Amino acid sequence: MKYKPEAMSDIQEIINWYDEQKVGLGELFHNTIVNHIDMLKISPHIYNVRYKQIRCVLVRKFPYMIRYYINEKTQTVEILAVISTFRSPIIWPVKK
Repeated sequence: MKYKPEAMSDIQEIINWYDEQKVGLGELFHNTIVNHIDMLKISPHIYNVRYKQIRCVLVRKFPYMIRYYINEKTQTVEILAVISTFRSPIIWPVKK
């Protein structure tokens, strides 16, 4: 499993925001993200390609999606971003 630095930054910013809203909510978000990423380690192909080899998984209980890419050569999952489902996906460039 690889993480783009932007994805790590996304996750930390979201955790911080939820912690400001309610104590413990950031930890709940973090645990939920970890569970989703653990699931991707086991079954990365379960979600369809949505944008130029980029796959997305909706985060349960939170309005976010995890964008990821499967590098078939190295057999690794690369987490590209964690983005709000309330914002247009057009604002995030599709990069690998």
